Amino acid sequence: MANRENTFIEITPEVLLKAYACGIFPMAESADDPALYWIEPEQRGIIPLQGFHVSSRLARTVRTTPLTVWVDRDFDAVIEGCATPQPDRDKTWINARIRNIYRSLYDLGHCHTVEVYNGDDLVGGLYGVSLGRAFFGESMFHRVRDASKIALVHLIARLRAGGYRLCDTQYVTEHLKTFGAVDVPKKRYHRLLEEALAGEADFAALPTHRALTGAEALAQLAS
Repeated sequence: MANRENTFIEITPEVLLKAYACGIFPMAESADDPALYWIEPEQRGIIPLQGFHVSSRLARTVRTTPLTVWVDRDFDAVIEGCATPQPDRDKTWINARIRNIYRSLYDLGHCHTVEVYNGDDLVGGLYGVSLGRAFFGESMFHRVRDASKIALVHLIARLRAGGYRLCDTQYVTEHLKTFGAVDVPKKRYHRLLEEALAGEADFAALPTHRALTGAEALAQLAS
C-alpha cells in the first residue's frame, strides 16, 4: 500500500521515527520526483537474526579480505553510493528529500552506516534506521565484488551483539534469500515490531573506533 504525501509537507525526523514505529516508511518514485510515498507492504521482508546464513565461500571472503569495514564514518558518501545506478539497478528512489531526512536521523544517532573500504576508497556499504531493538535496512551498494555482502555480514554481527530483535529489509530479493531473508504477513510483522520497540539495543556494542575484522564479525555470528 502506498500513499502519496503532499510535496509541501515537511517530514521531520520525529515524524519519520513515528512512521517506522507504525510499520510504514517513505520512498520516492525516482531521484527526480520531489514527492514521497508512504509504503506499508502486505508482505514485509525480514532477516531472522538467529537464522542468518553465510555460505562457506562468503565466510572465507569475510575472513581473508583485504577490505576494511567501519561504521558511521561517512554517511553522505554511503547514501551517494546507494543512490548511484548500478548494473543490476538502473534507477534509484533516493531523491534529495530522502537524503536530507536520513542525514538528520544520522545526526540524531538513529541512522547508521556500515562502510567497506579498499584503502581510502569507499567500495561498498549500507545504511539503515535504528529504533528500539529494531533495525530497518534501507539500501546497500557495491563497487567491487562482495563488498555489500561483507557489509551485511558485519551488520548482522553488530545487531546480534547489540541485542536487536528485528532486522527489517522492507522487501525480499533473491539475493537476500541466500542469507535467510523471508516474507512475513503484515499482521505478524506488526507483532514482531511491537516486541522489538519494547527496549533499547546498542549499535556500538562492537567497536566503532576502529575497523572490525572479518574474524571478529564471524565469531559474533557463531556465538
